[in-house]
Amino acid sequence: MKRRSTLRLLLTTTGLLLSCTSHAETWRFAVIGDTPYSSYEEREFPRMLEDIAGESPQLIVHAGDLKSSREPCSDTLFQDRRALLDASRVPLIYVPGDNEWTDCHLQLAGHFDPQERLQKLREIFFAAPRSLGQQTLPVEQQRGDYVEQLLWRLGPVLFVSLNVPGWNNNFGEGSKPSEEYLARNPRVIEWLEQAFASARREQAAGVVIVMQGNPGFKHDAAGLTHSGFRQLLETLRRETLAFSGQVLLIHGDTHWQRIDQPLRDPTTKRPLANFTRLETFGYPIMGWVKVIIDSELPQLFRFEVHAHQHR
Repeated sequence: MKRRSTLRLLLTTTGLLLSCTSHAETWRFAVIGDTPYSSYEEREFPRMLEDIAGESPQLIVHAGDLKSSREPCSDTLFQDRRALLDASRVPLIYVPGDNEWTDCHLQLAGHFDPQERLQKLREIFFAAPRSLGQQTLPVEQQRGDYVEQLLWRLGPVLFVSLNVPGWNNNFGEGSKPSEEYLARNPRVIEWLEQAFASARREQAAGVVIVMQGNPGFKHDAAGLTHSGFRQLLETLRRETLAFSGQVLLIHGDTHWQRIDQPLRDPTTKRPLANFTRLETFGYPIMGWVKVIIDSELPQLFRFEVHAHQHR
């Protein structure tokens, strides 16, 4: 009799455990950036997209720099890159990088007007409120001129993309900010604040921010914050502290794949527990990171790092 009761208890407990685990949900997306930079990477890029598709993510995010700074910022190159991204079997979100507009004034890049090139990027990549790729995902675009700044959702997470390029967010060379920075940065801050407000209103479990520029967390922690990122980091810190969920910042720019917690509490100087930074792979190393959104994990995000294997 006692053995039968014990067996019944074990079965009941197992059933409860199975019932609990059945409510766990996961969503997956892939992160790439700073690629393709060379003829080799152009050849390998479609293969990497196929490898990613084989892992069945719901989304791919490209964090900017679709070309090297030495390639011309021509309409033809932009159209070629659009075709590369559209070949993805998975919906793909692209964020502009400095190589595609702020650095286009360089002689090797064709000596273009950067703001004219940004407008061309908008025409080619952001003409409609949806992702790139063979299958598309609807997105919300910021109203007004900065249609490249997007908002979308995956599971319990709200995503926001920002036009924040390296180096130094196009602040300019001296102590006086450039006119372009003064026009764009308030819209960046506004869009980031609106995203967090929406996340709190919707009780989202997490916020994912995607931008190209590395905001210089190491210098910020030492009190040497880069001028072009000062307001952005102040806003990011304030909003993260006021948010009960997890925050993931994705960026490229410095070509050093890493996952860490570099944003610090201004009072304790300790890393903020609900903030994580993911930097993409970048030339000369191709690769991607799978991010798993796991509703059962307190930290919400799991990561799998994949170096691209040449075939």
